Order: sequence, then structure tokens, then C-alpha cells
Amino acid sequence: MSKVNDFLSAAGVFFLATCDGDQPKVRPLGAHMEMDGKVLFGVGDFKDVYKQLAVNPKTEIVAAKPDGHWMRYTGKAVFETDPKYAEAMLDGMPHLRSIYNEETGHKMMVFHIEDATAVDIAVMGEGENLL
Repeated sequence: MSKVNDFLSAAGVFFLATCDGDQPKVRPLGAHMEMDGKVLFGVGDFKDVYKQLAVNPKTEIVAAKPDGHWMRYTGKAVFETDPKYAEAMLDGMPHLRSIYNEETGHKMMVFHIEDATAVDIAVMGEGENLL
């Protein structure tokens, strides 16, 4: 999992794909961390991305690094129930506490990807399995 997390860190921004009915939806994300042997991602409980993953957990993340490598990370989103993950995510990105707090009522929902594949692909090369 460290290879996936390191790739995401090097890319900075990555893109998460979901489905809204039969319409694909893609959006940029940046919130991720590695904890307990998992790469974790954070989304707001009030956002469509959370609602879409709750209905259909199949997802794919794509990230690209400046060196021309890109990663495809595919699987099923599984939301964490232990609040320690949301707290750790907010500790790592304290600026998000202005959005996710008791006053706003918004909650950070944290998930990891199971049944996953992750491939690092050079622009003109072979893919390398990262898991």
C-alpha cells in the first residue's frame, strides 16, 4: 500500500470516478493517507461523491506524476466506521476542520479500496503492479 500512497503523494491531485445512475462522474481529490496498512481517502457526507459511492461502491482513482507515469487504482470503496480514521485525516489536513465540524454538521467520511488493483504505467511502457 505504501507504493500507492507514495504515488498519490507525488501526484498531489488525483481523480476519483463514480457513477450517478448510468452517468460517470469524475472529480479531483487530494485527501489521502496511509494508516493501518490501508490507503484512506476522505470525502464529505454532504457531497454527491459520498452518496454515489454509498449506492455503487465500484470506483477508480487515476493519478499522474510529473515524470509521465500514471496510476490506475481500481476496486470497491469500503467506508470506515471507526472515527479514529476521520480524526487522523483531519489532523493531517487541519484546514479541513473549518468544513468538517459540529458547527457545520458536516462529517468527513473515510474509505479505503478493497478487491483492488493498482498499476503504475509509464507513458510508453509496461505497467507495474503496485499491490
